[in-house]
Amino acid sequence: MNYDFFSPSQISFGWGRFEELGPLAGSLGARGLIISGSRSLESNGVIEKLKRLLTRSNITSEFITTISHEPEVADVDQTTNILHHMGIRAGDFLIGIGGGSGIDLAKACAAMVTNQESDTVLDYLEGVGRGLKLTQPPLPMLAIPTTAGTGSEATKNAVISSHAPAFKKSLRADQMIPNLVLCDPQLACSVPPDITARTGMDAITQLLESYISCRAQPIPQALCLQGLKLALSGITEAVEDGTSRSGRENMAQAALLSGLALANSGLGMAHGVAPALGIHCQIPHGLACAIMLPATLQANISVRQKEYADITHFIAPELSISEAEAAHWLIDKIQSLNDRIKIPRRLSELGVNQSHIPDLVASSRGNSMSGNPREISDTELTQILEDLL
Repeated sequence: MNYDFFSPSQISFGWGRFEELGPLAGSLGARGLIISGSRSLESNGVIEKLKRLLTRSNITSEFITTISHEPEVADVDQTTNILHHMGIRAGDFLIGIGGGSGIDLAKACAAMVTNQESDTVLDYLEGVGRGLKLTQPPLPMLAIPTTAGTGSEATKNAVISSHAPAFKKSLRADQMIPNLVLCDPQLACSVPPDITARTGMDAITQLLESYISCRAQPIPQALCLQGLKLALSGITEAVEDGTSRSGRENMAQAALLSGLALANSGLGMAHGVAPALGIHCQIPHGLACAIMLPATLQANISVRQKEYADITHFIAPELSISEAEAAHWLIDKIQSLNDRIKIPRRLSELGVNQSHIPDLVASSRGNSMSGNPREISDTELTQILEDLL
C-alpha cells in the first residue's frame, strides 16, 4: 500500500490558546495580513485583540478585509489586488480567521499573490479557466478557525464560487495547507445554534465521506473514527448550550480531524451535490451537506456496509448487533441527529423544486463526487434528488 499524508506543519489546539497568538505567529514572519470571515469578530473585539497580541510580540499587522459570504472569484481577485498594492515584502504572512469562508479567502490570496501568470484566480481553478498551476509557494499562512465545521484550516484547497457562470470550484495545491493552525474552541462560543448545527454537520459529513471514500487511507480513517466519536456526542451539546466547553472542544477537534481526513482521502456524493445546491438554490454549504448525508449513506450501503458497521461498533461498542444491523443503525443515527438539531428532511423545505434538478445534477460532477465509493449515474442522482423533494 502506498500513500502520502499532508498536514499543517504545526497545530496548536486548546481552550484559551488564542492568548499564545503572538509567539506562535512570530515563527511565520514580521507582518501579519489579516482576512476575517465574520463581521462579528470585529464587533466583539476579537480582531482588535488579535492585533494587540501581535503587537506585543513586535509583529506589525494590517487588516485587509472581512468576507461575510462564501468567497467568489471577484473577492479573491480584488483582495489579491489590494495585497499587491500594499507591497508584499519578505516577512509577510496571511492570517485567516473565521469559518471556512475567511480561511479559504486567505488561502487563495496567499497563493495568488505569489503566482502571477494570470491576474484572476479563475484561470487556476479546477475544471474552468485556463487550467494554470500554482508553481510558486504561497505566502506563509496562519489559520484560526472560529467555527467547527469546514476543517479548511487543515486542507490543501480553497473553494471559490461564481454566479455568472454558475460554479463552485477549488483552487488546489499541496502547498496551500496552512503552515500553522491555532485552534481555540473558546472562540466558537458566540456562534449561534443554527450555524453551530450546520457547520457541525459539515464536519460529520466530511468524517463519514472520507472514511468510505474510494481514496480512503489508513491514517485518515483512524482520524475519522476519533472525530466521529467526538462529534456524534458533541454536536447536540454545542447546539443546545453554546458555552459548553466539552461540546465546543469536541466539535473543534472533530472539525480539525475532518479537514485532515478530507485533505488526504477526498469526499463523496454529499459534498458533490452540496456546491450545486449552494450555487443554484443558495443553500448554505453545511446545511446542504447535512440534508444530503442520510441519502448519501443509503446510496453507498451496498458497497460500504462493513465500514458503516465498523464505525458503529467504534462509537457504540455496547451494541451487540449484526453487521447489517450496525450499518443501518448508523444511518438512523445520522437522521435522528439531523432531526434533533432541526435539519430539514426535504429539499423542498429549502426552496428546491423539480425545475432545479437538471442543473443540480449537471453541477454535481467534480472532485468530491469522484471520491464516492461507487459510481452514481445522472439517472440515479436525479432519482435521489427527486426523492428528497
